Amino acid sequence: MQQVQSGDTVKVHYHGRLTDGTTFDSSEGREPLEFQVGSGMVIAGFDNGVVGMIVGDKKTVHIAVEDAYGPKNPEMVIEFPRDQVPADMPLEKGMRLNLNNSQGQVVPVVITEILEAAIMLDANHPLAGEDLVFDIELVDIVGEPSRIIMP
Repeated sequence: MQQVQSGDTVKVHYHGRLTDGTTFDSSEGREPLEFQVGSGMVIAGFDNGVVGMIVGDKKTVHIAVEDAYGPKNPEMVIEFPRDQVPADMPLEKGMRLNLNNSQGQVVPVVITEILEAAIMLDANHPLAGEDLVFDIELVDIVGEPSRIIMP
């Protein structure tokens, strides 16, 4: 049986949730997620979680904040002047917006607070600061010649 190693391209089905059980993503009803193990295409904890699996294996992986999206960075919470927001734009706490940084890149943010002269925007990844749990099923190891692991 071929075991997943770093450098392999794999296909997995997954169900991601927070430690309180809230689902934040799932491949259910979609094609499996395909990625190269060890390439940085997915978070480190997910990457490490598939190593050693064989096709058909299912497992649950608990990923600490440090191996997921990292801790929340307080410097990513910014105060944005209210007078730079279109007057007719309705604002609500929790609303998602896109800003452009000085290089013209789009930065997704969430409104965390609405003040009289400003709005507070959080540019942290929505899952920053969270421990994550993934149920993973290895569907395929793509394009790899048979590699037999001897006991």
